[in-house]
Amino acid sequence: MYVVNCTEPINSSLYIEASRCTTKSNTSSSLPTSHFYFLDAKTRPSDFNQACTIEAEAPIMVENITGMSTPDIYKKLLEGVWVKWSRCQYQSCYKPDVLKEILSRLKFAFRNYMDSFVHFLFRGPHVYYDINDSIPRRTYILCLAITGGIIFLRSFPGIICLFALVTYKWRRRHLSMDDTIEEFLQSQNNLVPISGHYMAIKLLGKSKGNGQDFINEVASIGRIHHANVAKLIGFCVEGSKQALVYDFMSNGSLDKITFTEENKNTLGWKKMFDIVLGVAQGIHYLHQGCDMQILHFDIKPHNILLDENFNPKVSDFGLAKLYSVDDSIVSLTAARGTIGYIAPELVYKNLGGISYKADVYSFGMLLMEMVGRRKNVNAFANHTSQIYFPSWIYDRLDQGEDLELGDVSNNEKAMVKKMVITAFWCIQLLPSDRPSMSKVLKMLESDVELLKMPLKTFHQLPLETSMEVHSCENSNDESSISLDTGTITS
Repeated sequence: MYVVNCTEPINSSLYIEASRCTTKSNTSSSLPTSHFYFLDAKTRPSDFNQACTIEAEAPIMVENITGMSTPDIYKKLLEGVWVKWSRCQYQSCYKPDVLKEILSRLKFAFRNYMDSFVHFLFRGPHVYYDINDSIPRRTYILCLAITGGIIFLRSFPGIICLFALVTYKWRRRHLSMDDTIEEFLQSQNNLVPISGHYMAIKLLGKSKGNGQDFINEVASIGRIHHANVAKLIGFCVEGSKQALVYDFMSNGSLDKITFTEENKNTLGWKKMFDIVLGVAQGIHYLHQGCDMQILHFDIKPHNILLDENFNPKVSDFGLAKLYSVDDSIVSLTAARGTIGYIAPELVYKNLGGISYKADVYSFGMLLMEMVGRRKNVNAFANHTSQIYFPSWIYDRLDQGEDLELGDVSNNEKAMVKKMVITAFWCIQLLPSDRPSMSKVLKMLESDVELLKMPLKTFHQLPLETSMEVHSCENSNDESSISLDTGTITS
């Protein structure tokens, strides 16, 4: 029950006169300056007269005072109220609906907050709601809208700052590749361009790894001078565009000679053998001819270029890595190469550490394709036993059968057999069973009678892999790939 003080008489059934509380003024007028009334505590805010303010709130032992007389109200006030409390531990007083009670209290507090908010805005009567009272829906919406607007206005500068920070970070990340390449070029003062003859320009596509493929090529091939390694004449960088300038190779890449039907018979076995020797010498130079060993990781026919005299040049160093000559085992964060030429240890970590033997394996697979004049995995073979060429040709040699070379001389047969036996040693499953490139050169230059067949322990990688593959753009028909794996270390 409320006791309200009004500045004018109120004629309403909701208001019960509290005549004992009337105050006389000192003037000659007998009219009271204040009018006091009893008002039920459940009265809605909209029923409050603007001329009245709440003076006090008094407890009374009735649910509703509407219709009661002033003496009746005084009698109820004289009866007093019952007060009941208890003392107990939390565990003994706990009730299952304690969460409901807490939520109810929060709701009650929120209601009174909204009433205070409206009173502050519109200077209307200030009403404290009972816990079971309900308030108009529009009051909820008004308070939530105003509160939300204040919160938004206070947080808007922070949102703007956050957006600016994200934009800045994105731009820095986008430009980091250009910064990395620019920093590298400024540190390479000894790289002087050469001109005056035909050149081939290799344009790099969308570069990955902050321009690392460009850096790999320039840092590795830029320091190499060998007859069987492609020669870097110069390079050009403009923003995110990168170009490498090489000697022009008029006869294209080895795969055009090896795999296309119209060119298969262009070169005889003697010239093919010379190409094999040249490629082996180029790889041997990469491994042992420089102050740093260079592991190519992408030896395949597409990356062997032929000049006007069909001399081979090892090219495309986008996946290459430089290591100290003292490192017999190296570390990689991801496997790299082309499916069909990747050494097994780059995919299966339990076969041994990664070393220059990975390039030896790729060379062996290239050698097999040059002998067969087709890819090692031939989906259009007439017999299923010929699908994996190394396995098929091993069985023929092991059983003393002819290699079906056609009308060739004995010297050519000997050269082909040396190439095949050397390839079998190069593609052994375990890296420790493969020869070094210097040993490969000795095998190719020795008599075929001195070579013995290795055990059939080479491995056929699956035609399809469940590992995630990222293609690297290449000017050739096939793409080099990087397989996402765990860290591979010695």
